[in-house]
Amino acid sequence: MQNPENLQVWKKSHQLTLEVYRATDAPWFPRRFSLINQLQSSVLSIESNIVEGATRGGKPEFLRFLRYALSSGCELHTQLLVAKDLSYLPFEQFQRMDSQLDEVRKMLWGLMVAVSDSLGKGRRF
Repeated sequence: MQNPENLQVWKKSHQLTLEVYRATDAPWFPRRFSLINQLQSSVLSIESNIVEGATRGGKPEFLRFLRYALSSGCELHTQLLVAKDLSYLPFEQFQRMDSQLDEVRKMLWGLMVAVSDSLGKGRRF
């Protein structure tokens, strides 16, 4: 496998991680640690799973960890909605992060299709 940090999806997910961490560190974001921890954990899990899967040494493992990354992206979407609906995140900031997340999830899906197709198993994920 190539260096996972060269993958566009990793780069985009890393930028999203930085944005979520900055938003949850802002003085106006309520110090409710469970939501902060969940947001930070979910976003960090996306890029971490990409790296872990890419360095495991095989396409089946990579595909499995890409699924985990995608699942973490779904969790993050829900948590961003909660933060927006509770007015912890300004709507514009929510929109920007959710748009970035949507792009990452689409890229993950595309990579999953490519890896699955290269295994000759069709799209079984």
